[in-house]
Amino acid sequence: MKHILSDFDLSTEEVTKVLQISQKIKSSPTKYMKALEGKTLLMLFELASLRTRISFEAGMTQLGGHAIFYGVSEGGFSRTETLADGVKVLSRYGDCLMVRILKQEAMEQIGAAATVPVINGMTEKYHPCQNLADMMTIQEKKGNLEGLKIAYVGDGGCNTAASTIIGCTSMGMNVSIVCPDKPEYSPAPELLEKVKDNKGTVTVTHDPSEGVKDADVIYTDVWVSAGMEAEKEARLKLFQPYQVNMDLVKKAKQDCIVMHCLPAHREEELTSEVMDSSQSVVVDQAENRMHVQKGLLYWLLK
Repeated sequence: MKHILSDFDLSTEEVTKVLQISQKIKSSPTKYMKALEGKTLLMLFELASLRTRISFEAGMTQLGGHAIFYGVSEGGFSRTETLADGVKVLSRYGDCLMVRILKQEAMEQIGAAATVPVINGMTEKYHPCQNLADMMTIQEKKGNLEGLKIAYVGDGGCNTAASTIIGCTSMGMNVSIVCPDKPEYSPAPELLEKVKDNKGTVTVTHDPSEGVKDADVIYTDVWVSAGMEAEKEARLKLFQPYQVNMDLVKKAKQDCIVMHCLPAHREEELTSEVMDSSQSVVVDQAENRMHVQKGLLYWLLK
C-alpha cells in the first residue's frame, strides 16, 4: 500500500511509470474500461473543486470502478467522531481515498489512519495531482521533460508552485520562480533545501523579464485563492507586474507554451489574449487531470 500525501511520496522512477501508464490509458481507453471493475474510490472534500471532483469521478467510472463523493466541511464525519476514527471505517468501505482538505497536517493524520491508499487532492501546501497533469501535458507538447525550463510566475509560496518545484526538478526540469520580493510569496527555504539534490535546478527572481527568459513553459495561477478575500486588494496591486500578458510571453522562447491550473481570472494573472492564443495549453492541461489520475489510480490499485 502506498500513499501520495505530497509530491515527495513519488520518486523520479514512480513519476515516470505513472506518466507512462497515463499515456497508455489515454491512447487506448477502451482497453482499460474494466481495469478497476469492482473498485470503489471514496472522495472526501473539505474544499470544493469543479475539476478535481469531476475528473476523479469520470476517470474512475471510465476505468470500470465507482466513485463516491462526501463533503466534510460541516465539522467532519459527525459531531463527535475523530478524523482518524472516520478514516479507519472508510478504509473498510473503499479501495482508495482521495482527499481535498485545507491543512496538510490533517492529510498526514488521514494517511496515518488509513489502511488503503490515500491520494492528496490538494492541501494548502501541495497539489501533486495537478503537477502530474502538468508534466504529462509538457511531455505531450515538448516530447520530454529533462532540460526544459519552466517559469512559474506569481505567488511562489503557494501549493501549486511548491508542487511544481518538487515534481519538475525531480524529472530534471529547471524551475524559475518569478515572484514579488516578499518571504510569504517566495518558496519556503526548507522546501528549496529538500530539492537541492534533484536533477533540475530552482532559481528565484523578482524580475519577470529575467525569469521567463529562454523559458519553454510559462505557468501561472490565481493571485487570490479561497480564504484570501481580505487580502484581495493588496494582492491585486502587488502582483500586477507579474501578469502573464503577450509582452511577457514574447520574452520567453518562441515556441513557449502557457499553462494555468484553472479556474483563471482573466485580465488578472493572465490576459485573454494569452489564454486564447495558440501557445495556451490550459484546456489540454485540464483534460490531462483526468487521464493522469486514471493512471495514478491504476498504478495504486493494480
